[in-house]
Amino acid sequence: MNKNALWTLKQRWLSYAGAVMVCLILGSHSALSFAPDLYPPPDQAEADIKSALAQAAATHKRVILDFGGNWCPDCHALDVYFHDAANQPLLQAAYVLVHVNIGHLDENVAIAERFQIPLKKGVPALAVLDEKGMLLYSQKTGEFEAMRHLQSSAVTDFLTHWKGA
Repeated sequence: MNKNALWTLKQRWLSYAGAVMVCLILGSHSALSFAPDLYPPPDQAEADIKSALAQAAATHKRVILDFGGNWCPDCHALDVYFHDAANQPLLQAAYVLVHVNIGHLDENVAIAERFQIPLKKGVPALAVLDEKGMLLYSQKTGEFEAMRHLQSSAVTDFLTHWKGA
């Protein structure tokens, strides 16, 4: 077997192993019961967005609004991928992340609408804002709704694409 074939096989194995690990962690009810609450109380969203925009303006970063709920296994999977070795440095260097709690699709609905997030398409759903708060992108078709079935590279691609100059 040549070096390229071995490298491809190794990459596939690592991707598979990572996906299995995320599924095992998130698929276990006991694991989820100990997972931290990613999403703060719903009434905190406006203040968190305002604070993130101030931080983004000062540091020339973009803002990612992550709409989801603590009950959502795909939202927890996205957070695992945000903070893995491939994505955390990119996230920290280019973005300010805000978790927006949508309750059970009944909280912060107006904020989701303002940033063109159709909650009925599923969560997690992301919006990207520039440092001045202008909407650059919003997920409108549930792109990350099945995050636990995607790979970390989907998040890497997203972060790389929207990080700006």
